[in-house]
Amino acid sequence: MEPGSGPAKGPKVPLVKVGPVKERVHVAQDLRSIVVGYDGSDEAAAAVRWAARHARATACPLLVVHCSLWPLLTRHLGPVPGVSGSGLEQSAQSILDEGVAHAAAEVQGLEVGSTLLHGLPAQHLAGISAGEKMLVVGSRGLGGFLGLLVGSVSLELAATASCPVAVIRHNLHPDGPIVAAVDASGSPSALGDACVLATASNARLTVVHVRHQPPGYRQPAGQDAAAGAQKVLTEAVRRAGALAPALSVDGRLLTDSSIPHAILQAAENARIVVMGSQGRGILRETIGSTAHAVLHHAHGPVLISRHGR
Repeated sequence: MEPGSGPAKGPKVPLVKVGPVKERVHVAQDLRSIVVGYDGSDEAAAAVRWAARHARATACPLLVVHCSLWPLLTRHLGPVPGVSGSGLEQSAQSILDEGVAHAAAEVQGLEVGSTLLHGLPAQHLAGISAGEKMLVVGSRGLGGFLGLLVGSVSLELAATASCPVAVIRHNLHPDGPIVAAVDASGSPSALGDACVLATASNARLTVVHVRHQPPGYRQPAGQDAAAGAQKVLTEAVRRAGALAPALSVDGRLLTDSSIPHAILQAAENARIVVMGSQGRGILRETIGSTAHAVLHHAHGPVLISRHGR
C-alpha cells in the first residue's frame, strides 16, 4: 500500500462469523470495529493477527480492508478469457480473502468483515476508520535504511486518522507491560487508551514521563525542575488508577537529553508503547517530532492516540 488520495470512504460489507460453520450475522450499528489494513506483506499479516487478538480481547468485530492499486494503472481488470480465477480484480480479492483467513486462523469464531477498495490507501483507510475503535496497520518500513522502520502509509495515517492508530511490528513481547508516555499535559487521551489496552490484555501499565535535560545543562540554584516532572508523573499514575482500578500501575520518571531516546529505551520490552500525536503548528494534520521519532525507530508496536479531527 502506498500513500495518496482517493475517495475518503468505501462501503462496509456485512460482518461474517468465521468458524467451523460460516454464517452471516448483523452487528449492532453502535458497535465500533477494529479496522486493519492488509496488502499481502508479512508486516500486514502480523498487523491482522494482532488486530484479531485485540478485537477478541475487547469484544469488537474486525474489519479487514485491502486497497487495490490496479484501477489506477489499467482498465483491464477482468479475467483472461479461458483462464479460471485470473484477472487483476480477482487477484485483489484473493489478497483480501487471505487477510481474512489470517484473522480466522488467529482467533476462531471472531466476527470478521472485509472491504475491497480501489485506489491509494492512506485516505481510504483514514476515511473508513473514522468513528471506529482503532485502525491497525503494519510498519512496512525499510529496516536498516538509516534505522527507519516505518513506512509512508503508516506514518501518514498516524498523522491524519481520527481514531487511535496502532503500527505493528514483529518484535513482540507478550509478557511485557503496556507503556504510556505522557508529556507535561499528562496526555489524558494516550493514558486512557493505554488503560484500555492494559485492561483488555491483563497487562501491567507503566507510565513514563521524561524530564528533558539538554547536554551541558546546569540546574540553576534554588530551582528543582525534577519536582515539577515528578508531579506530572504522580498525577498521571493517579489518573490511571482511577480509570482502571484493577490495573497494576507503576510510574517511571526519566531524565534524558533526548525525549524519544528515553521513551524507546523504556519501551524496549513493552507489549506496546502508547503516546499522543502531539501535532502542532500551521498544519492541521501533523504529528509531533517525538511521536514521529518513536514511530521511526521503535522495534515493537506503537499506538498513536488520535481522537477526532
